[in-house]
Amino acid sequence: MTTSSVVVHRDAELLAQAVAARLIVRLIDAQAKRGTAGVVLTGGRIADRIHKAVRDSPARDAVDWSLVDFWWGDERFLPSGDAERNETQVRESLLSALPVEPKRVHAMPASDGPDGEDPEAAAARYAADLADAAPGDLDLPVFDVVMLGVGEDGHVASLFPGHPAVYDERTAVAVRGAPKPPPTRVSLTHRAINSGREVWLLGSGFGKATAVGRALSGGGPVQIPAAGAHGTKATRWLLDADAAIELPPRFHSLNK
Repeated sequence: MTTSSVVVHRDAELLAQAVAARLIVRLIDAQAKRGTAGVVLTGGRIADRIHKAVRDSPARDAVDWSLVDFWWGDERFLPSGDAERNETQVRESLLSALPVEPKRVHAMPASDGPDGEDPEAAAARYAADLADAAPGDLDLPVFDVVMLGVGEDGHVASLFPGHPAVYDERTAVAVRGAPKPPPTRVSLTHRAINSGREVWLLGSGFGKATAVGRALSGGGPVQIPAAGAHGTKATRWLLDADAAIELPPRFHSLNK
């Protein structure tokens, strides 16, 4: 049974600290049950603060980081090491400080990788990586947590309103003509995202308020892709007070 919740924190710093603590606990619980854990990472300013909060947490060593699989929800299709790549950000802010197992860090292909400047081939390669890590006959591995930043237009990962990727039933797709730079990307689809046990939608700042409000007011997944993201066990909207100012009336008590 899927549950849905909205949690509003006072400001961005408290949001980052709270999400970091929540993530550490979730990974500990997953490893207690089956020995390993899987998380899908996101990019952006609030994600960077969360990564650093995990890195600096005194509780981080309760996780066996060598038994965590790291995946990405989307990636800018740029050369390896480019400062704009989500992978580069996460390696600098978090992974470089942890005893991770390199083979468990599943970065999306770069534009100077084995597929060259062919994002469709890169997406197919990532889909194959997902399938290789999946149990049994499935084509997706276990995601204990899928973290997604909510964009000002309601996009999540690189699923933008009205773009072909929001209709795609594969697990990973190329995105061309994205409305924000760079225009070429690789992204998980809604089907892949929604296989996660818990999906966490992160919103920080006034600029995210309208998208959050529309998603939680019954917006559709094509025009508000964030509205189409949900976990098999839980969907959690984790917001700061600024991003929560346009919550529907039933959520107003959370923002006091």
